[in-house]
Amino acid sequence: MWFQRKIAIDLGTTNVEVYVPNRGIVINEPSVVAISLVDKKILAVGEEAKEMIGRTPDTIIASRPLKDGVIADYKTTEAMLRYFINKALGGVHLFRPEVMVAVPAGITSTERRAVIDATIAAGAKAAYIIKEPIAAAIGANIPIGGASGHMIIDIGGGTSEIAVISLGGIVASTSVRIGGNKFDAAIQEHTRRHYGLAIGERTAEEVKISVGSALYLDEKEKKRIEIRGRDMITGLPRALTLSSDDVTEAIQDNLEGIVTAIKEVLYRTPPELSADVMDKGMILSGGSSQLRNIDQLFARATGVPAYVADEPHLCVVKGTGIALENLESYKRSILATK
Repeated sequence: MWFQRKIAIDLGTTNVEVYVPNRGIVINEPSVVAISLVDKKILAVGEEAKEMIGRTPDTIIASRPLKDGVIADYKTTEAMLRYFINKALGGVHLFRPEVMVAVPAGITSTERRAVIDATIAAGAKAAYIIKEPIAAAIGANIPIGGASGHMIIDIGGGTSEIAVISLGGIVASTSVRIGGNKFDAAIQEHTRRHYGLAIGERTAEEVKISVGSALYLDEKEKKRIEIRGRDMITGLPRALTLSSDDVTEAIQDNLEGIVTAIKEVLYRTPPELSADVMDKGMILSGGSSQLRNIDQLFARATGVPAYVADEPHLCVVKGTGIALENLESYKRSILATK
């Protein structure tokens, strides 16, 4: 399969996932790049670079070139794409691949153009763009081609995409720049304000995954985790035990932002499709939809049943891969080509 010429990429704010037809998902690594400030050389990409976050000397910077689902640093994104494309193809490849990239539904035409240009510059023969909600719906096995309405909520690291899809296209949608990263930042802020302890983003992410919940839990269900950080007053290292309630309290505002966006999309959905959504429920995808009880929170807030898709963190990349393999069938759902 060395001449395989198609690659699907979910270019996420926190993770980059790469799918190759017939081989499945070949890469799932953090979208982090470590750069030497001395000679502007790229030192590490992905997993290796993430290990360096918060631990680098002054001469090295470990950063995420994507912010809120869009390119914040063009050159670094291009280098990261080239690295992942080459890694996915492996060894020597004579043919430049066709690459399809999933992007947030709410991005501007300029941002879309930047993604296409970066993909071509990174070595693609042709670049296609698919909107994340469409890709997530395909990946979650939702039959998007029918005349029936389906609602998908894709909560990633940088953005939450909410869309109602019918006949292969988006009928009503919105994109809010709230996701897993905002949750992590809120946990850091909460720990600093309430306990006077400074923690890093990797620790905050660990807290969210280990004990986080979108709803307050009963005493017997509560989870606790011991973390370490720097005391804000003494400057010395200190340990602290956080409970799931701390996380719930910390991320309340962010969750409310997503709920408001869901209500806005439901409000703009035509009545016929609203009936379909009520009937089938909302499907949740994206890595951050794995937060405990987030489906229950959305169901309570809107009165519409909510379900988390199978392997929600892989829905977008799987859907992008399926669309790439069946370009003709999904022509209407795919936007720009070059």
